[in-house]
Amino acid sequence: MTGVFYILSIVCVHMLFVLREFCGCFGKPLMLHGHERAITQIKYNREGDLLFSSSKDKKPNVWYSLNGERLGSFNGHNGSVWCIDVNWDTTRFLSGSGDNTLRVWDCQTGKEIGLLHTNSSVRTCSFSYSANLAVYSTDKALGHQCEMFIMDIKNVDAVLSQADAISRIAVNGPRISAILWGALDETIITGHEDGEITLWDVRTRKKLTSVKGHKSQINDMQFNKDGTMFVTASKDNTAKLFDSESLMLLKTYKTERPVNSATISPIFDHVVLGGGQDAMDVTTTSTRQGKFDSRFFHLVFEEEFARLKGHFGPINSLAFHPNGRSFSTGGEDGYVRINTFDQSYFDFHFEY
Repeated sequence: MTGVFYILSIVCVHMLFVLREFCGCFGKPLMLHGHERAITQIKYNREGDLLFSSSKDKKPNVWYSLNGERLGSFNGHNGSVWCIDVNWDTTRFLSGSGDNTLRVWDCQTGKEIGLLHTNSSVRTCSFSYSANLAVYSTDKALGHQCEMFIMDIKNVDAVLSQADAISRIAVNGPRISAILWGALDETIITGHEDGEITLWDVRTRKKLTSVKGHKSQINDMQFNKDGTMFVTASKDNTAKLFDSESLMLLKTYKTERPVNSATISPIFDHVVLGGGQDAMDVTTTSTRQGKFDSRFFHLVFEEEFARLKGHFGPINSLAFHPNGRSFSTGGEDGYVRINTFDQSYFDFHFEY
């Protein structure tokens, strides 16, 4: 027994050393304050020079990621903006809102070039890699069931219609809460309110496979750099790593609080988790108790090795810069923080 306690003490000392060492691995963050309400999603463009953000205040913003300067806003929505995406060449921007609209914008001018009215709130949206197609899903509300639509948006008209969809898939059961395009734009991966993950065939509009990934709602899904794996974030206090083709569970990252977002480093085997408690409980919980930290886990070993404090409320969205040298967080406090890694982060080697 003495040997066991000795080994445990060595492990604890090692973890304290790692956590302490990582406290100095971040430079002073850029604080972006252009939203009046909680952040719902943040997303980099492919080059990483621009950072897009959406919130419950109706106006998605775009920022220069290098210095945090706001480039502009996309004005037009009349409700909370739940989801955003930007295509691969940063020419078009997509936003879905609680005002029952999906809007397509010109990135260069910030002008709306397409408007589509829906039966209920647009909860998820995403460009295909080619950007010729876009998928979005609507909530189950007001007698309308959750539906997923695939649109051809090569030539966007000022007024779009759900009738223009090349595919319309009725989702029987819990609504879609997260969405990704699969390989070669041939499949779509959806995460649901009940924790289920489903792989759809775009051509036949049928389910290819489905797994019970989580015990509760999936809040976010993000690919690794090459798209072979994706990480999920859930209200069941876990994030999980899945294979993109088979949906096989690969790894599980456990926390004590709901996980709102998770992202994978493009250069290291690191996964960053963010979350906290539900928004309705934020005002009754201190920052220390709320655990509003960005939490770093090793992708393979599932071990937490660092935490970064900052937000005064739950973290709702996370995104790694495409070069892996910084990452951004969007919180319930309305702030977007760009955290740049110091050289010590790149010199650090996980001991095993």
